[in-house]
Amino acid sequence: MERSTRQRTAIRQVIEAAGRPLSTQEILDASQVSVPGLGIATVYRNIKALLEAGEIDLVTLPGENPRYEQAHQKHHHHFQCTRCQRVFDVFSCPGSFKGMAPPGFEVERHELTLYGRCPDCA
Repeated sequence: MERSTRQRTAIRQVIEAAGRPLSTQEILDASQVSVPGLGIATVYRNIKALLEAGEIDLVTLPGENPRYEQAHQKHHHHFQCTRCQRVFDVFSCPGSFKGMAPPGFEVERHELTLYGRCPDCA
């Protein structure tokens, strides 16, 4: 990975401290607290470098812009608040979905997203 910069350090710290997947705009807004004047292009460039280095993971939800979270977390799913649109980690899993696949099909992985209201919006 490229050398560590003040901007990259701020972005990395924001993602680590969030404890949930963040959108690029959320990363920008939170990083600007410690690095005023930080621009969206710099955020995108650093997200790309952090992804390539395996420090963060991409979180994709249907119909949504990508979000990013700290890498190397145990298997988990996500909850999206239907009011504020924030996404949260859910560290429980219903288990194997092998029995739901059609006969002859082989399940390799699964993704599960819950939708509802977060405590702030409930």
